[in-house]
Amino acid sequence: MIFWVVAVALTLCASLAVLLPLTGRSREVAAAADHDLEVYRDQLAELDRDVARGAIPLAEAEQARAEIGRRIIRIGRSEKNEAQLTTSATGRLVRRVSAAAVLAVPLVSWGLYAGIGSPDLPSQPLAARLQKNPAQSTVDELVARAESHLAANPNDGRGWDVLAPIYVRMQRYSDAAAAYRHAIRLLGSTAARQSGLGEALANAAQGMVTADAQAAFEVARSLDPANPKANFYLALALAQEGRKDDAKAAWQAMFAELPSSSPWRQVVAQALAQTGENQAGDAGKMEPTGEAAADAAASMSEEDRNAMIETMVAGLDERLRNDPLDEDGWMKLMRSYLVLGRKEQAEGALKRGVEAFGGESEQARKLAAFGESLGLSLKE
Repeated sequence: MIFWVVAVALTLCASLAVLLPLTGRSREVAAAADHDLEVYRDQLAELDRDVARGAIPLAEAEQARAEIGRRIIRIGRSEKNEAQLTTSATGRLVRRVSAAAVLAVPLVSWGLYAGIGSPDLPSQPLAARLQKNPAQSTVDELVARAESHLAANPNDGRGWDVLAPIYVRMQRYSDAAAAYRHAIRLLGSTAARQSGLGEALANAAQGMVTADAQAAFEVARSLDPANPKANFYLALALAQEGRKDDAKAAWQAMFAELPSSSPWRQVVAQALAQTGENQAGDAGKMEPTGEAAADAAASMSEEDRNAMIETMVAGLDERLRNDPLDEDGWMKLMRSYLVLGRKEQAEGALKRGVEAFGGESEQARKLAAFGESLGLSLKE
């Protein structure tokens, strides 16, 4: 009931705000005309006083009096025209149509809402939603429940440990890094937590293995020398530093030690393929849209799949730096960055591709048109 009272009051206020100017226009015009007429009368009186004092010749006074008279006549005509427009059939019709249109909007809106809306649906405050059966809750509601619990119990290390990888999957990388740090502080350092922290920090830095991320991966590897995530990202850090041979050697050693059932074999094979190294036919030179990559990704966990995509995109970017005259490659790179939610890097790829072919070339124009279709811009 309160909803309808508030809705009616707000609608009434909005309607009056539109209707009142429609009815008040003639009064405003009349008030303005009365003011102008009063000014002209004062001018006539002042003119008579100037003539009486001899301050103005009689001929000039008559000319001024005639001009003021013409202005007064024009005011009279304007008032008459406005009155005619207000009282005419056309004027009345305009006002009626305008009023009907203003009144129809809330009536139609209420009718539609009553028909297809849910005015009787009870409110669902956050506290009530958080108390729902977890099986009936959405992921966002479950996360909100966990966040509410941790806000009240910040020393619940197990809660932070559970929430951290969920944040990673939701691409809330800064929150994930903070959650991993809480879990490490409260529960102690493990290879899984340290590698998770490093992954969150790397993703928060747009795929770059920063010094903090590298330190976390080093700790993870010291706790578990066979940890695949730590070994993979540490090799990636070498590649990002320009140490391609060292990175290749690290990935080769990792590939040789991984069990045949490990999903990381495909990830490492993709990385080696980008460096020109094929591992026993497990990978050719594949890019983010290749069929083999899609098949491999389908069987992976989301965490491992994201790592694979990150690696392939980084490899494609690096290949285009060395071989920039690849029109299709630039288009794939732009699409890939957009899929990862990195519009700035997608626009950077567009600019680099256009510069590689020359701004006036046919390829550059095609890249610009393709980028525009994706919502990218060449402007700074």
